[in-house]
Amino acid sequence: MILRSTIDRVFETARVEEVIGEFVTLKKAGSNFKGLSPFTDEKSPSFMVSPVKQIWKDFSTGKGGNAVTFLMEHEHFSYPEAIKYLAKKYNIEIEEEEQSNEQKEAADERESMYVVSNFAKDYYHDVLLNNPKGKAIGLSYFKERGFSDETIKKFELGYNLDEWSAFTDTAIRKGYDIDYMSKTGLTIVKESGKQFDRFKGRVMFPIHSMSGRVLGFGGRILKADKKAAKYLNSPESDIYHKSKVLYGIYHAKQAISKEDTCYLVEGYTDVISMNQAGVENVVASSGTALTPDQIRLVKRLTPNITVLFDGDAAGIRASMRGIDLILEQGMNVRVLIFPDGDDPDSFSKRVSTEELKEYLKSNSKDFINFKVSLLMEEAENDPIKKANLIRDIVTSISKIPDNIQREVYVQECSRIMEISETVLFNELAQISKKIEREAYQKEQQQIRKAERENQRLHKTDSRGPRVEGGDQRRDSREPSLMSRAQRKASEKAGLAAKKNAPKEINTLELYEREIIKILLIYGNNQVEFIDWIEEVNEFGIVKMVKDEYSNIVSQELYLQLQDDEVEFSHTIFQKIYVEIINKLNVEQNISIEELTSHQDAEISQTVTDILMDDEKHILSDWESKDIVVTAKDEVLPKMVTDAILNLRRVLIERKIKDLTAELAEGKSRESSLEMVVDYTSLKTKLFEKLNRIL
Repeated sequence: MILRSTIDRVFETARVEEVIGEFVTLKKAGSNFKGLSPFTDEKSPSFMVSPVKQIWKDFSTGKGGNAVTFLMEHEHFSYPEAIKYLAKKYNIEIEEEEQSNEQKEAADERESMYVVSNFAKDYYHDVLLNNPKGKAIGLSYFKERGFSDETIKKFELGYNLDEWSAFTDTAIRKGYDIDYMSKTGLTIVKESGKQFDRFKGRVMFPIHSMSGRVLGFGGRILKADKKAAKYLNSPESDIYHKSKVLYGIYHAKQAISKEDTCYLVEGYTDVISMNQAGVENVVASSGTALTPDQIRLVKRLTPNITVLFDGDAAGIRASMRGIDLILEQGMNVRVLIFPDGDDPDSFSKRVSTEELKEYLKSNSKDFINFKVSLLMEEAENDPIKKANLIRDIVTSISKIPDNIQREVYVQECSRIMEISETVLFNELAQISKKIEREAYQKEQQQIRKAERENQRLHKTDSRGPRVEGGDQRRDSREPSLMSRAQRKASEKAGLAAKKNAPKEINTLELYEREIIKILLIYGNNQVEFIDWIEEVNEFGIVKMVKDEYSNIVSQELYLQLQDDEVEFSHTIFQKIYVEIINKLNVEQNISIEELTSHQDAEISQTVTDILMDDEKHILSDWESKDIVVTAKDEVLPKMVTDAILNLRRVLIERKIKDLTAELAEGKSRESSLEMVVDYTSLKTKLFEKLNRIL
């Protein structure tokens, strides 16, 4: 278990904008930063980071918190993993208590898989650098490929000995569970009980997540073996999903964000060689077909992607679908082809860094020019082939979600192919209708399949379905009282009515939340308050007299709530209130940081939500629309008094309602009627006070 002193030091040092900036492109917005949500596929910013408060809020999903909670949400870290990640980032030494056997056994299974994967990475890297066979075979191979010591260390390259169970035996001897070695695919376990290394005799490429965790491995065999695959990847597991991972994303993320573009290549060595040559914003799909999840990884960092191909025309055509997928995600895609005989790996070694960067800058084409240049030679003067080429380009354009961008590409296609825009727009409309029709047909097929399955599960005999609970039967020829379409429409209408029905507002919860909000934001402020008190003059007439006094906001709220013996009805608000009051009693000061970093996730989440409420207007850019946002501290005395009086009013109204209900049911006595009168009188006085404060 990590010591509290270490956790406190991490929270004191970590900057939320720096941590999140590694995963999300942030832009300055006043004293805050804003960006696109990393949790949804959106086009306008709804993600806000507050450096002052050291918290973040995603208004599209409702998620929020501090640097630790971001890592837990975005990278699916456990709490200790997030602390360790930040400690490593900020060079903070981790101090831990010794864990008991029971605590070790209780560790999360996924975390155990991460632990054994990290051990494997360290083991393979150590064998490469320090084992005689590792140096002679593995290290020699990487040196022959032109990789420097610094590059080998940076990408944590490794080697697994050409022995049946070298890694497995070492891991077991070190105390790692064979079950997790099997689940990560590092060790193959046969039914007979035989255990051997999956990556026997291969140089190793660790595959990292965007945050740097080891998810799996790619292994390349070095000896000629027709029966063995040249490259072998880790199998799918709870932590490794090859369709959701890009090789090199961890090392490239900062450069991608800084350069505002990403280069996509095919293999591990392409990434490493280009990185070594000075082009760091490069990732690879690791030989698999590009997927939407992989594209969205890049989209978190930049909307611009350039696909790099070698001169192999067959390979380029096979990758065409990936370009359409990139367009579907609303990204700007360009394509670059290296000279014949070159690929990103060989070209980056053959030229200087300046020449490489200049080639990348000068030779990339938008996807229309790329397709035309690639396929026009085949079309030559054949009008049918040329028509198919145009149709192919328009099909790609139809994938683009943005209407303006679609029109610009249509205009470009019209210019290059010398065909009227009208014809192209008509073709685009037909393709769009075809896509919609196919989607509808697919949906109908799924509905019919579900209906057939439903009928199979509710088979009837020739006399009709049985009626549960008796022998009554309905003739199978009897018409249904309501057709399927009618039933569907009726159900839809019912759901819509239920959805649109007005929700009952919990006013008590609203005012409790408002009090917590005031405590969090203004609790330490000294304020001049105004109160109205009853005063009886010498003639017995009651007058309301203004009383002015100074007090700290937190003390004022505490005293007022104590006078009324109020306890919050909402559990989380009660928990936060207790935390605040305890802190006040000890230090006479409210610490926001301790609440936003609270180990109770519900407390930290709720506090973050409340603190970020007022940041919404920054996303809406109200100032540009001449909407003035009143500074809350200008009306702070009124806010505090209003919150207390309104809370009292709601509590009194509830009490009156309960007593009236008891009287109506004849459950109460005459004293209850007197109480109703007293509470009603008190309620009237509260309204008077509220009006006077206004």
